[in-house]
Amino acid sequence: MWIAAGSLAAWLWLLLGQGFFWRTDIRLPRRGPVGSGPPEPAGWPSVAVVVPARDESAVLPASLPSLLAQDYPGPAEIFLIDDGSSDGTGKLAHELAEEYGGLPLTVDSPGEPGPGWTGKLWAVRHGMALATTRIAADRKDDGNHEDDGDRKDEGDRKDDVGVDYLLLTDADIAHEPDSLRELVRAAEANGLDLVSQMARLRVATCWERLIVPAFVYFFAQLYPFRWVNRPRGRTAAAAGGCVLLRREAAERAGIPETIRQSVIDDVALARAVKRSGGRIWLGLADRVDSVRPYPRLGELWRMVSRSAYTQLRHHPLLLLMTVAGLAVVYLVPPAAVVAGVLTERPALLALGAAAWALMAGSYIPMLRYYRQTLWLAPLLPLTALLYLLMTVDSAVRHHLGQGAAWKGRTYARPSAAP
Repeated sequence: MWIAAGSLAAWLWLLLGQGFFWRTDIRLPRRGPVGSGPPEPAGWPSVAVVVPARDESAVLPASLPSLLAQDYPGPAEIFLIDDGSSDGTGKLAHELAEEYGGLPLTVDSPGEPGPGWTGKLWAVRHGMALATTRIAADRKDDGNHEDDGDRKDEGDRKDDVGVDYLLLTDADIAHEPDSLRELVRAAEANGLDLVSQMARLRVATCWERLIVPAFVYFFAQLYPFRWVNRPRGRTAAAAGGCVLLRREAAERAGIPETIRQSVIDDVALARAVKRSGGRIWLGLADRVDSVRPYPRLGELWRMVSRSAYTQLRHHPLLLLMTVAGLAVVYLVPPAAVVAGVLTERPALLALGAAAWALMAGSYIPMLRYYRQTLWLAPLLPLTALLYLLMTVDSAVRHHLGQGAAWKGRTYARPSAAP
């Protein structure tokens, strides 16, 4: 009885005191009639799109053309960093660029990661360095070709040391043609150093419908977007599939060197930027989608379990607390309903039903965002049970030395890394 009451109290607190995490209204403003929404910049800044890619030939045809087709008024260039692919990712990228045209594309490889670096961040480091050098050289070359009468004073010229913004986006992320324009517009209009959108993940199979919307729901519960977006708040997070980062903020925060060991690199990136005085924004995407399929439970299981124990800082006590918390919040309500019916205890039944109803109701906005049937809402306890088991499996794998494994690489906890 008391556990059921505690579960109901927990749901009342989550709904009202956890940054209204269940709402799905934190998004970039839509462009409406002329004069509405954020104003356009006086001069569009330069952007380097950095795409780390490892064995991504299966998804690249559905994602890279969308980047090539970006309708961006300012200078922009794509840098796809082939992180040791064995499936012809780099060659395919060249072929797609030749077929679709659009923004200029550079494909390069950084070699094997340096000691203490994750593969993705090593690729990002290489892409950032390449982009800064390339765009700085292009600006210098453009300046050399200006007529004397058209030259600007140095004080009127933008900083010529390199790119203004970096768009860090994954190889499985497809963007609407105005995605880059709207990201930059939001950053410039609001003085933001980091703008990140949680890409809408693919939801097509039964397992994806059961697990994927809950993935974003749980993420928002852990990192309420309203708290993330508070300039003086301590909560910081980003969604690694789509991060627009101001170059000056990256340099001030020491990105990516300061987070080189991070498996959950998007959250580490946001924390570094915010701690260094930067302003960040995180919201749900309307123009950005993941095209990576997860048709079977095993693939979704690996997606979650590879970093779940890392999220708990590899701490057994935090694991026990998380398991207990998930059980009380998500599993106790349906258990109380069943127990109340079987033992004919109306009070227990009422407590369990009330908590279950609040839980299901809080999940409805996310299901609507993903355009899924609302009948999935009462099944959230089942989904939470699967996530609980994935988290435990993540800890077991870590202690077996299988840790955070991704595409042939396994990463040790940072303290154990060279």
